[in-house]
Amino acid sequence: MALDYILLDKKDGIATITFHRPEALNALNSQVLADLDAAVDEVSADPKVRVVVFTGEGKSFISGADINEMDGYIGIDIINYSRRGAAVFRKVELMTKPTIAAVNGYAFGGGFEFLLCTDIRIANEKAKLRLPEVTLGIVPGFNGTQRLPKCVGMNKAKEIIFTGKMLTAADGLELGILNKVVPVDKLMEETYAMASQIADNSASAIALTKAAMAAGENMDIDIGKNIELGYMAAGFGTPDQIEGFASFKERRPAKFR
Repeated sequence: MALDYILLDKKDGIATITFHRPEALNALNSQVLADLDAAVDEVSADPKVRVVVFTGEGKSFISGADINEMDGYIGIDIINYSRRGAAVFRKVELMTKPTIAAVNGYAFGGGFEFLLCTDIRIANEKAKLRLPEVTLGIVPGFNGTQRLPKCVGMNKAKEIIFTGKMLTAADGLELGILNKVVPVDKLMEETYAMASQIADNSASAIALTKAAMAAGENMDIDIGKNIELGYMAAGFGTPDQIEGFASFKERRPAKFR
């Protein structure tokens, strides 16, 4: 696959999607979004891929949307641009495969909004997070107003968005935006260690579990528990469930497909 702004690598069941526009600090434009969309489709369809890692090239994860491309947009132009980015981000969020963001630097604007779509977020200690849109006279356009409150609560989300303030990696960890903060030179080592641990587990069980969690996220517990029941029952009789139970009884590590 020929991609201009995305690097795609697959090894040992882990796909790494790297944002590759370092001259613009990996800012998102229409071509980056198109390349990301294509890369996500490829890894989603590849049965050998069990975990997907997203990271950035250079000192930036994603520095935000490309202001130069957006400049001059009005009305339907900006609506279409926002819908395009939001649709790709939603596709990432709904992937059946677990995703990890390895935040190597700046995650501003659309970059911050993107990492909110991933399942697990690991950052190096120098990473910075920010939603600066109100300082530019605009509204976050890739659904940051919707996802951030679910992550940190409405009051804290309003503070972060209304002030446009910079968050350190330590701030992100304290707020629950990030799962883990590691030294700069340990970011990918720690990310791949977690990815490998996940890849060793049942892909079908993780896919069903992820679907159950997504479906029940905004439901009352009495509805959510029945959603969980359905997904739990769906896992029984699968090759992975049979192998998992057999390995437990035989006191050996499971060998999932």
